[in-house]
Amino acid sequence: MTETDSRLRVFCQAPIEDDPEATCGLSYMAAEQIRAAQPAQQPTDYGSALLHARDRMVATNQWTASQFMGRRWAIGCVALEITQRCNLDCTACYLSENSELVRDLPLDEVFRRIEMIFAHYGPNTDVQVTGGDPTLRKRTELVEIVRRIRQKGMRPSLVTNGIRAKRDLLDELSQAGLVDVVFHVDMTQGRKGFDSEAALNVIRQEYIERARGLRLSVMFNTTVFEGNFEEVPDIVAFSVRNADVVRFASFQLQADTGRGSLGKRDARLTVSLLKNQIAAGADTSLSFDTAHIGHSHCNRYAMGLVVNGRVYDALDDRSLFNRVLQQTAHLQFDRQSRSAAVMALAKGVLGSPSLTATAAAWLARKIWIAKMDLLLARCRVNKLSFFIHDFMDVCRLEPDRVAACAFSAMTATGPICMCLHNAKRDAFILEPVRTGGPNGGRYWNPVSGKITERPERITLSEDLRRKPAWRGPRTPA
Repeated sequence: MTETDSRLRVFCQAPIEDDPEATCGLSYMAAEQIRAAQPAQQPTDYGSALLHARDRMVATNQWTASQFMGRRWAIGCVALEITQRCNLDCTACYLSENSELVRDLPLDEVFRRIEMIFAHYGPNTDVQVTGGDPTLRKRTELVEIVRRIRQKGMRPSLVTNGIRAKRDLLDELSQAGLVDVVFHVDMTQGRKGFDSEAALNVIRQEYIERARGLRLSVMFNTTVFEGNFEEVPDIVAFSVRNADVVRFASFQLQADTGRGSLGKRDARLTVSLLKNQIAAGADTSLSFDTAHIGHSHCNRYAMGLVVNGRVYDALDDRSLFNRVLQQTAHLQFDRQSRSAAVMALAKGVLGSPSLTATAAAWLARKIWIAKMDLLLARCRVNKLSFFIHDFMDVCRLEPDRVAACAFSAMTATGPICMCLHNAKRDAFILEPVRTGGPNGGRYWNPVSGKITERPERITLSEDLRRKPAWRGPRTPA
């Protein structure tokens, strides 16, 4: 068996008492429990996944009338890591110290994992093609991976720092079936010549222009830490100004996991304060407590309607939202077509006369409040979603949050909670991979790239550990 992260030996017992949203007396998973945790077993059919997700929400007291998990979908998204390599060295990196030693998974293994995702969750599952940075993979392979996901009826997203995601690549990926491109840009990445989030807006704008006009939903990820917390409103305001292209702005609170050097975040950086910062940037109050996605201590979601540069809260009526969700839970919304999404929502609502009347009254009020902005914008309205994800520290994994996870990572044997995956990453990425199908008798070594008749024990020498962060392509031998 491979070496495990030494930090698993540390077991944090003390609750985060400075966080007003933390629960007193929290119990965390012990190192032994983390090591013993295994990916989810494949269900008999993906149709049972929705029911299983609902059972998990009920068991963890997260099942409400506004819960997406178990009602609209069985999982929020699945991370498909196609490389462990990266061309940045982020201070909040979730990769392990050994990630750069690992070669890219063989393409056949990536395809097998795509099949596993489908077997677990079925069509319309959101699959994040990620890493490391997935653009470091061979271009032809990256395109084929995206195409294979879309051919299975699932929705592929590209999560990238954007350095190699040029216009021609995004165009080719879009034609292959890419639905979303998620650009991760923030101060933890140490990009030379940029000393603030405001300065990084130059890069964000460049990335927007690369994707403009393509059939892609553009999203931005930001890791929030002490060094950029005060600039969150500026990042939000930038997204609002570009809401004609940007559809989603995600903010992830710093977590003590992986090889990053930031460590434990300042106790003053809480979800509550981050919500206030986002609202300040949007220049309006936002309802982060209306929609529920998985565990409430992990995820918060708000939606704004941007008209003439002003944001209007779209989730300010919880009762109406609950009724709409109930009526449209079976529908899928096309993120690549604004008109198709609106038509699908309207069709779902119109199926209930009483709901139609209530929704029409709410819409009339919104139109009246925004009448001047609607006039100036010629009735052009853009949707901009805001998301907060509070990843857990490696030594503070709460069993209930793990059980209610809406964001999983696919491993060789099945999906597992992303926070749990990050806590024991080496156990997954350094494990020899069986080749030749489920009954194959050969094994691929993730460090050497060799294929042998029996799984080789992987020993990491000090020389290997001293390898620089990135040396260019390391594809399978």
